[in-house]
Amino acid sequence: MTREELCAAAQAMLPMAYAPYSHFPVGAALECEDGTVYTGCNIENAAYGPSNCAERTAVFKAVSEGRRRFKRIAVAADTDQFCPPCGVCRQVLQEFAPELEVLLVNRRGEIRSLTLPELLPYSFGSANLT
Repeated sequence: MTREELCAAAQAMLPMAYAPYSHFPVGAALECEDGTVYTGCNIENAAYGPSNCAERTAVFKAVSEGRRRFKRIAVAADTDQFCPPCGVCRQVLQEFAPELEVLLVNRRGEIRSLTLPELLPYSFGSANLT
């Protein structure tokens, strides 16, 4: 899958978002090392705390299907600026793919490529527990 196709899969999730409170839909597409793609969208809740970001939705879907090795993730928002993963999502991504490529795509289809270490320097991981 090309990076443009992965970004398009993330953008296709924007209408699926449940964002009645923030009105800020986000879509994600997570590519596993074997090429399988899991998508996600943000899902809000009136109590706010139980809400879930698009990135974690995609990761949790993949992990629940037995996937543990990820190549890259695309995150799309219907904004002019890029929408990077929040801190909680960065930590969840670090658990499974500390060197993950993160593609950010805006409403104009522009793509910015970053790495998870760029987004989460000095991260906390399983090595810190030994």
